[in-house]
Amino acid sequence: MTTAQKRKTVFLVDDDLTNLTVGIAALEELYDVLTLSSGELLIKMLGKSVPDLILLDVNMPGMNGYDTIRHIKGNPATAGIPVIFLTAKSDGGSELEGLSLGAVDYIIKPFSAALLLKRIEIHLLLEDQTRELMAQKAELVRFNNNLQDMVNAKIQTVVELQDTLLMAMAELVECRDDVTGRHIERARSYLAVLIDAMRRQGLFMEEVSTWNIKLVLQSAQLHDVGKIAVKDGILNKLGKLSNDEFEEIKRHAAFGGALIEKIIRHTNERAFLEYAKIFALTHHERWDGNGYPSGLKGEEIPLLGRLMAVADVYDALRSARPYKDAYSHEEAVKIIWEGRGKHFDPRLVDLFMSVSGEFANIANTLSEPSGELRSVAAL
Repeated sequence: MTTAQKRKTVFLVDDDLTNLTVGIAALEELYDVLTLSSGELLIKMLGKSVPDLILLDVNMPGMNGYDTIRHIKGNPATAGIPVIFLTAKSDGGSELEGLSLGAVDYIIKPFSAALLLKRIEIHLLLEDQTRELMAQKAELVRFNNNLQDMVNAKIQTVVELQDTLLMAMAELVECRDDVTGRHIERARSYLAVLIDAMRRQGLFMEEVSTWNIKLVLQSAQLHDVGKIAVKDGILNKLGKLSNDEFEEIKRHAAFGGALIEKIIRHTNERAFLEYAKIFALTHHERWDGNGYPSGLKGEEIPLLGRLMAVADVYDALRSARPYKDAYSHEEAVKIIWEGRGKHFDPRLVDLFMSVSGEFANIANTLSEPSGELRSVAAL
Protein backbone atom coordinates (compact mmCIF):
# COMPACT_ATOMS: atom_id res chain seq x y z
CA MET A 1 0.00 0.00 0.00
CA THR A 2 1.44 3.42 -0.97
CA THR A 3 1.33 6.41 1.35
CA ALA A 4 -1.15 8.06 -1.06
CA GLN A 5 -3.71 5.31 -0.54
CA LYS A 6 -6.11 5.70 2.36
CA ARG A 7 -6.28 2.68 4.64
CA LYS A 8 -9.63 0.94 4.69
CA THR A 9 -11.56 0.70 7.94
CA VAL A 10 -12.91 -2.62 9.20
CA PHE A 11 -15.30 -3.01 12.16
CA LEU A 12 -14.87 -6.35 13.95
CA VAL A 13 -17.88 -7.29 16.09
CA ASP A 14 -17.66 -10.27 18.47
CA ASP A 15 -18.54 -10.81 22.12
CA ASP A 16 -15.49 -13.06 22.64
CA LEU A 17 -12.32 -11.19 23.66
CA THR A 18 -10.09 -13.94 22.28
CA ASN A 19 -11.70 -13.68 18.85
CA LEU A 20 -11.29 -9.91 18.88
CA THR A 21 -7.61 -10.27 19.78
CA VAL A 22 -7.01 -12.80 17.00
CA GLY A 23 -8.87 -10.63 14.52
CA ILE A 24 -6.86 -7.51 15.36
CA ALA A 25 -3.60 -9.42 14.97
CA ALA A 26 -4.65 -10.64 11.53
CA LEU A 27 -5.95 -7.30 10.23
CA GLU A 28 -4.10 -4.40 11.82
CA GLU A 29 -1.13 -4.41 9.43
CA LEU A 30 -3.36 -3.67 6.41
CA TYR A 31 -6.50 -2.06 7.85
CA ASP A 32 -7.67 0.35 10.54
CA VAL A 33 -9.59 -1.95 12.87
CA LEU A 34 -12.26 -1.00 15.40
CA THR A 35 -13.49 -3.78 17.71
CA LEU A 36 -16.97 -3.86 19.23
CA SER A 37 -18.39 -6.44 21.62
CA SER A 38 -22.08 -6.37 20.64
CA GLY A 39 -24.56 -5.61 17.90
CA GLU A 40 -26.02 -2.78 19.96
CA LEU A 41 -22.63 -1.04 20.17
CA LEU A 42 -22.13 -1.48 16.44
CA ILE A 43 -25.45 0.21 15.64
CA LYS A 44 -24.53 3.16 17.88
CA MET A 45 -21.10 3.47 16.30
CA LEU A 46 -22.56 3.39 12.76
CA GLY A 47 -24.40 6.58 13.66
CA LYS A 48 -21.00 8.25 14.04
CA SER A 49 -18.72 6.44 11.61
CA VAL A 50 -19.23 4.24 8.52
CA PRO A 51 -16.56 1.57 7.86
CA ASP A 52 -15.57 0.03 4.54
CA LEU A 53 -16.47 -3.48 5.76
CA ILE A 54 -17.96 -5.21 8.81
CA LEU A 55 -16.92 -8.59 10.22
CA LEU A 56 -19.93 -9.69 12.26
CA ASP A 57 -20.25 -12.61 14.69
CA VAL A 58 -23.57 -14.46 14.45
CA ASN A 59 -23.98 -15.81 17.98
CA MET A 60 -23.98 -12.87 20.40
CA PRO A 61 -26.13 -12.18 23.46
CA GLY A 62 -28.82 -9.55 23.04
CA MET A 63 -28.87 -8.48 19.40
CA ASN A 64 -27.44 -11.43 17.45
CA GLY A 65 -25.79 -11.19 14.04
CA TYR A 66 -28.99 -11.78 12.08
CA ASP A 67 -30.86 -9.05 13.98
CA THR A 68 -27.90 -6.72 13.54
CA ILE A 69 -27.61 -7.16 9.77
CA ARG A 70 -31.37 -6.59 9.39
CA HIS A 71 -30.86 -3.22 11.08
CA ILE A 72 -27.82 -2.42 8.90
CA LYS A 73 -29.53 -3.31 5.63
CA GLY A 74 -32.73 -1.54 6.65
CA ASN A 75 -30.94 1.81 7.02
CA PRO A 76 -30.14 3.52 3.67
CA ALA A 77 -27.08 5.14 5.26
CA THR A 78 -25.51 1.75 6.07
CA ALA A 79 -27.20 -0.69 3.67
CA GLY A 80 -24.28 -0.62 1.24
CA ILE A 81 -21.62 -1.68 3.76
CA PRO A 82 -20.41 -5.22 2.92
CA VAL A 83 -20.91 -7.58 5.87
CA ILE A 84 -19.03 -10.86 6.33
CA PHE A 85 -20.43 -13.23 8.94
CA LEU A 86 -18.03 -15.00 11.31
CA THR A 87 -19.53 -18.02 13.03
CA ALA A 88 -18.81 -21.42 14.51
CA LYS A 89 -22.01 -22.76 12.89
CA SER A 90 -21.37 -24.90 9.83
CA ASP A 91 -24.88 -25.97 8.78
CA GLY A 92 -26.08 -24.94 5.33
CA GLY A 93 -29.35 -23.49 6.61
CA SER A 94 -27.64 -20.94 8.84
CA GLU A 95 -25.25 -19.97 6.06
CA LEU A 96 -28.05 -19.52 3.52
CA GLU A 97 -30.05 -17.43 6.01
CA GLY A 98 -27.09 -15.10 6.54
CA LEU A 99 -26.47 -14.69 2.82
CA SER A 100 -30.18 -14.13 2.17
CA LEU A 101 -30.20 -11.30 4.72
CA GLY A 102 -27.52 -9.48 2.73
CA ALA A 103 -24.17 -10.80 3.95
CA VAL A 104 -21.58 -11.01 1.18
CA ASP A 105 -19.74 -13.99 2.67
CA TYR A 106 -19.79 -16.49 5.52
CA ILE A 107 -16.56 -17.64 7.21
CA ILE A 108 -16.45 -20.53 9.66
CA LYS A 109 -14.43 -20.04 12.87
CA PRO A 110 -11.70 -20.73 13.62
CA PHE A 111 -10.46 -19.11 10.41
CA SER A 112 -7.00 -18.76 8.92
CA ALA A 113 -5.58 -15.22 8.76
CA ALA A 114 -4.62 -15.65 5.09
CA LEU A 115 -8.13 -16.76 4.09
CA LEU A 116 -9.74 -13.92 6.04
CA LEU A 117 -7.47 -11.31 4.44
CA LYS A 118 -8.09 -12.68 0.94
CA ARG A 119 -11.87 -12.65 1.41
CA ILE A 120 -11.74 -9.06 2.70
CA GLU A 121 -9.50 -7.98 -0.19
CA ILE A 122 -11.87 -9.39 -2.81
CA HIS A 123 -15.03 -7.91 -1.26
CA LEU A 124 -13.42 -4.47 -0.92
CA LEU A 125 -12.37 -4.71 -4.57
CA LEU A 126 -15.95 -5.56 -5.55
CA GLU A 127 -17.23 -2.62 -3.52
CA ASP A 128 -14.73 -0.21 -5.11
CA GLN A 129 -15.57 -1.41 -8.60
CA THR A 130 -19.30 -1.12 -7.95
CA ARG A 131 -18.97 2.44 -6.67
CA GLU A 132 -16.81 3.36 -9.64
CA LEU A 133 -19.27 1.78 -12.06
CA MET A 134 -22.20 3.66 -10.54
CA ALA A 135 -20.22 6.92 -10.65
CA GLN A 136 -19.40 6.40 -14.31
CA LYS A 137 -23.02 5.62 -15.14
CA ALA A 138 -24.21 8.73 -13.27
CA GLU A 139 -21.73 10.80 -15.22
CA LEU A 140 -23.01 9.37 -18.50
CA VAL A 141 -26.51 10.68 -17.74
CA ARG A 142 -25.17 14.25 -17.85
CA PHE A 143 -23.69 13.91 -21.29
CA ASN A 144 -25.71 15.17 -24.27
CA ASN A 145 -25.87 14.04 -27.88
CA ASN A 146 -23.41 16.72 -29.00
CA LEU A 147 -20.65 15.08 -26.95
CA GLN A 148 -20.75 11.75 -28.79
CA ASP A 149 -17.01 11.16 -28.65
CA MET A 150 -17.00 11.61 -24.88
CA VAL A 151 -20.04 9.35 -24.54
CA ASN A 152 -18.35 6.61 -26.54
CA ALA A 153 -15.25 6.82 -24.36
CA LYS A 154 -17.29 6.59 -21.17
CA ILE A 155 -19.35 3.67 -22.46
CA GLN A 156 -16.12 1.77 -23.11
CA THR A 157 -14.98 2.56 -19.56
CA VAL A 158 -18.26 1.19 -18.16
CA VAL A 159 -17.90 -2.00 -20.21
CA GLU A 160 -14.34 -2.49 -18.94
CA LEU A 161 -15.45 -1.89 -15.35
CA GLN A 162 -18.33 -4.32 -15.79
CA ASP A 163 -15.93 -6.97 -17.05
CA THR A 164 -13.58 -6.28 -14.13
CA LEU A 165 -16.50 -6.67 -11.71
CA LEU A 166 -17.47 -9.98 -13.28
CA MET A 167 -13.89 -11.22 -13.11
CA ALA A 168 -13.66 -10.17 -9.45
CA MET A 169 -16.84 -12.12 -8.63
CA ALA A 170 -15.50 -15.15 -10.50
CA GLU A 171 -12.23 -14.80 -8.60
CA LEU A 172 -14.21 -14.83 -5.36
CA VAL A 173 -15.62 -18.23 -6.29
CA GLU A 174 -12.18 -19.57 -7.19
CA CYS A 175 -10.77 -18.13 -3.95
CA ARG A 176 -13.25 -20.20 -1.93
CA ASP A 177 -12.75 -23.27 -4.15
CA ASP A 178 -9.02 -22.59 -4.10
CA VAL A 179 -7.92 -25.67 -6.03
CA THR A 180 -10.28 -25.12 -8.96
CA GLY A 181 -7.46 -23.52 -10.96
CA ARG A 182 -8.33 -22.11 -14.39
CA HIS A 183 -11.70 -23.84 -14.79
CA ILE A 184 -13.67 -20.62 -15.36
CA GLU A 185 -11.23 -19.35 -17.98
CA ARG A 186 -11.25 -22.64 -19.88
CA ALA A 187 -15.05 -23.04 -19.69
CA ARG A 188 -15.50 -19.59 -21.21
CA SER A 189 -13.06 -20.47 -24.01
CA TYR A 190 -14.83 -23.77 -24.76
CA LEU A 191 -18.14 -21.93 -24.88
CA ALA A 192 -16.74 -19.42 -27.38
CA VAL A 193 -15.63 -22.30 -29.64
CA LEU A 194 -19.10 -23.89 -29.55
CA ILE A 195 -20.92 -20.63 -30.26
CA ASP A 196 -18.59 -19.79 -33.14
CA ALA A 197 -19.17 -23.29 -34.59
CA MET A 198 -22.96 -22.89 -34.27
CA ARG A 199 -22.82 -19.63 -36.21
CA ARG A 200 -20.65 -21.15 -38.94
CA GLN A 201 -22.89 -24.20 -39.27
CA GLY A 202 -26.17 -22.29 -38.98
CA LEU A 203 -27.28 -24.27 -35.92
CA PHE A 204 -29.97 -22.72 -33.67
CA MET A 205 -29.51 -19.45 -35.58
CA GLU A 206 -32.98 -18.11 -34.80
CA GLU A 207 -32.04 -17.99 -31.13
CA VAL A 208 -28.31 -17.31 -31.45
CA SER A 209 -28.96 -14.26 -33.65
CA THR A 210 -30.69 -12.60 -30.69
CA TRP A 211 -27.71 -12.99 -28.37
CA ASN A 212 -25.12 -10.37 -27.49
CA ILE A 213 -22.19 -12.77 -27.78
CA LYS A 214 -19.80 -10.56 -25.84
CA LEU A 215 -22.20 -10.39 -22.89
CA VAL A 216 -22.89 -14.13 -23.13
CA LEU A 217 -19.17 -14.90 -22.79
CA GLN A 218 -18.76 -12.35 -20.00
CA SER A 219 -21.65 -13.78 -18.04
CA ALA A 220 -20.40 -17.36 -18.44
CA GLN A 221 -17.78 -16.52 -15.81
CA LEU A 222 -20.55 -16.55 -13.19
CA HIS A 223 -21.87 -20.06 -13.89
CA ASP A 224 -20.46 -21.33 -10.58
CA VAL A 225 -21.16 -18.20 -8.50
CA GLY A 226 -23.55 -20.21 -6.30
CA LYS A 227 -20.55 -21.95 -4.74
CA ILE A 228 -20.27 -19.04 -2.33
CA ALA A 229 -23.15 -20.75 -0.46
CA VAL A 230 -21.29 -24.07 -0.14
CA LYS A 231 -19.27 -24.79 2.99
CA ASP A 232 -15.48 -24.51 2.71
CA GLY A 233 -14.97 -28.02 4.04
CA ILE A 234 -16.88 -29.48 1.10
CA LEU A 235 -15.45 -27.18 -1.57
CA ASN A 236 -11.90 -27.99 -0.54
CA LYS A 237 -12.28 -31.65 0.36
CA LEU A 238 -9.37 -33.65 -1.04
CA GLY A 239 -11.35 -36.75 -1.84
CA LYS A 240 -14.64 -37.99 -3.23
CA LEU A 241 -17.77 -36.47 -1.72
CA SER A 242 -20.21 -38.48 0.36
CA ASN A 243 -23.84 -38.61 -0.79
CA ASP A 244 -24.82 -35.93 1.75
CA GLU A 245 -21.91 -33.73 0.71
CA PHE A 246 -22.83 -34.11 -2.95
CA GLU A 247 -26.41 -33.08 -2.17
CA GLU A 248 -25.01 -30.05 -0.38
CA ILE A 249 -22.85 -28.98 -3.31
CA LYS A 250 -25.75 -29.46 -5.74
CA ARG A 251 -27.35 -26.48 -3.99
CA HIS A 252 -24.92 -24.16 -5.78
CA ALA A 253 -26.92 -24.17 -9.02
CA ALA A 254 -30.19 -23.06 -7.42
CA PHE A 255 -28.47 -20.60 -5.11
CA GLY A 256 -26.51 -19.08 -8.00
CA GLY A 257 -29.71 -18.51 -9.96
CA ALA A 258 -31.43 -16.98 -6.94
CA LEU A 259 -28.48 -14.73 -6.15
CA ILE A 260 -28.31 -13.32 -9.68
CA GLU A 261 -32.10 -12.86 -9.75
CA LYS A 262 -31.79 -10.76 -6.60
CA ILE A 263 -29.17 -8.58 -8.29
CA ILE A 264 -31.36 -8.25 -11.40
CA ARG A 265 -34.18 -6.81 -9.29
CA HIS A 266 -31.92 -3.97 -8.15
CA THR A 267 -30.27 -2.88 -11.40
CA ASN A 268 -31.16 -1.59 -14.83
CA GLU A 269 -28.19 -3.35 -16.45
CA ARG A 270 -29.96 -6.67 -16.89
CA ALA A 271 -28.80 -8.19 -20.17
CA PHE A 272 -25.61 -9.92 -19.04
CA LEU A 273 -27.21 -10.85 -15.71
CA GLU A 274 -30.08 -12.62 -17.47
CA TYR A 275 -27.51 -14.70 -19.36
CA ALA A 276 -25.59 -15.33 -16.12
CA LYS A 277 -28.75 -16.52 -14.37
CA ILE A 278 -29.38 -19.10 -17.08
CA PHE A 279 -25.80 -20.39 -16.88
CA ALA A 280 -25.82 -20.60 -13.08
CA LEU A 281 -29.22 -22.26 -12.83
CA THR A 282 -29.15 -24.76 -15.70
CA HIS A 283 -25.58 -25.90 -16.43
CA HIS A 284 -26.12 -29.12 -14.41
CA GLU A 285 -29.43 -30.07 -16.06
CA ARG A 286 -29.34 -33.19 -18.29
CA TRP A 287 -31.01 -33.87 -21.64
CA ASP A 288 -32.67 -37.00 -20.18
CA GLY A 289 -34.16 -35.08 -17.24
CA ASN A 290 -31.88 -36.57 -14.57
CA GLY A 291 -29.98 -33.37 -13.83
CA TYR A 292 -30.42 -30.71 -11.14
CA PRO A 293 -31.76 -28.50 -9.67
CA SER A 294 -35.05 -28.64 -11.63
CA GLY A 295 -34.89 -31.93 -13.54
CA LEU A 296 -35.50 -30.15 -16.85
CA LYS A 297 -35.57 -32.38 -19.93
CA GLY A 298 -34.63 -31.89 -23.57
CA GLU A 299 -35.34 -28.43 -24.94
CA GLU A 300 -36.89 -27.41 -21.63
CA ILE A 301 -33.24 -26.70 -20.78
CA PRO A 302 -32.19 -23.31 -22.22
CA LEU A 303 -29.67 -23.54 -25.04
CA LEU A 304 -27.07 -21.67 -22.98
CA GLY A 305 -27.36 -24.26 -20.22
CA ARG A 306 -27.02 -27.12 -22.70
CA LEU A 307 -23.90 -25.52 -24.17
CA MET A 308 -22.30 -24.96 -20.76
CA ALA A 309 -23.03 -28.58 -19.81
CA VAL A 310 -20.75 -29.77 -22.62
CA ALA A 311 -18.00 -27.27 -21.78
CA ASP A 312 -18.22 -27.91 -18.03
CA VAL A 313 -18.14 -31.71 -18.25
CA TYR A 314 -15.30 -31.75 -20.77
CA ASP A 315 -13.21 -29.60 -18.43
CA ALA A 316 -14.05 -31.77 -15.43
CA LEU A 317 -12.99 -34.89 -17.34
CA ARG A 318 -9.71 -33.33 -18.49
CA SER A 319 -8.83 -32.16 -14.97
CA ALA A 320 -7.17 -34.19 -12.22
CA ARG A 321 -9.03 -35.00 -9.02
CA PRO A 322 -7.61 -36.27 -5.73
CA TYR A 323 -9.18 -39.65 -6.52
CA LYS A 324 -8.45 -39.83 -10.27
CA ASP A 325 -6.00 -38.72 -12.92
CA ALA A 326 -7.07 -36.38 -15.68
CA TYR A 327 -8.66 -38.13 -18.64
CA SER A 328 -7.00 -37.82 -22.01
CA HIS A 329 -8.70 -35.79 -24.71
CA GLU A 330 -9.67 -39.00 -26.51
CA GLU A 331 -11.22 -40.49 -23.37
CA ALA A 332 -13.15 -37.28 -22.66
CA VAL A 333 -14.48 -37.17 -26.23
CA LYS A 334 -15.60 -40.80 -25.93
CA ILE A 335 -17.49 -40.12 -22.68
CA ILE A 336 -19.24 -37.07 -24.11
CA TRP A 337 -20.20 -39.05 -27.22
CA GLU A 338 -21.63 -41.79 -25.00
CA GLY A 339 -23.69 -39.10 -23.23
CA ARG A 340 -25.32 -38.06 -26.51
CA GLY A 341 -29.07 -38.02 -25.96
CA LYS A 342 -28.59 -38.82 -22.26
CA HIS A 343 -26.57 -36.10 -20.57
CA PHE A 344 -26.24 -33.84 -23.61
CA ASP A 345 -28.27 -32.43 -26.49
CA PRO A 346 -27.48 -34.76 -29.44
CA ARG A 347 -27.02 -31.84 -31.84
CA LEU A 348 -24.55 -30.17 -29.51
CA VAL A 349 -22.57 -33.39 -29.15
CA ASP A 350 -22.32 -33.55 -32.95
CA LEU A 351 -21.22 -29.93 -32.92
CA PHE A 352 -18.63 -30.69 -30.22
CA MET A 353 -17.23 -33.57 -32.25
CA SER A 354 -16.61 -31.20 -35.16
CA VAL A 355 -14.50 -28.83 -33.01
CA SER A 356 -13.08 -31.19 -30.38
CA GLY A 357 -9.56 -30.48 -31.60
CA GLU A 358 -9.99 -26.83 -30.57
CA PHE A 359 -11.08 -28.03 -27.11
CA ALA A 360 -7.88 -30.07 -26.86
CA ASN A 361 -5.77 -27.01 -27.76
CA ILE A 362 -7.49 -24.91 -25.07
CA ALA A 363 -7.06 -27.64 -22.44
CA ASN A 364 -3.35 -27.88 -23.25
CA THR A 365 -2.78 -24.13 -23.39
CA LEU A 366 -4.69 -23.32 -20.20
CA SER A 367 -3.67 -26.43 -18.27
CA GLU A 368 -3.21 -26.59 -14.50
CA PRO A 369 0.28 -26.19 -13.05
CA SER A 370 2.06 -29.53 -12.93
CA GLY A 371 1.00 -31.64 -9.97
CA GLU A 372 -1.88 -29.40 -8.90
CA LEU A 373 -4.83 -31.23 -7.38
CA ARG A 374 -8.35 -30.01 -7.96
CA SER A 375 -11.24 -30.34 -5.62
CA VAL A 376 -14.29 -32.42 -6.48
CA ALA A 377 -16.31 -29.20 -6.26
CA ALA A 378 -15.20 -28.17 -9.74
CA LEU A 379 -17.75 -30.63 -11.18
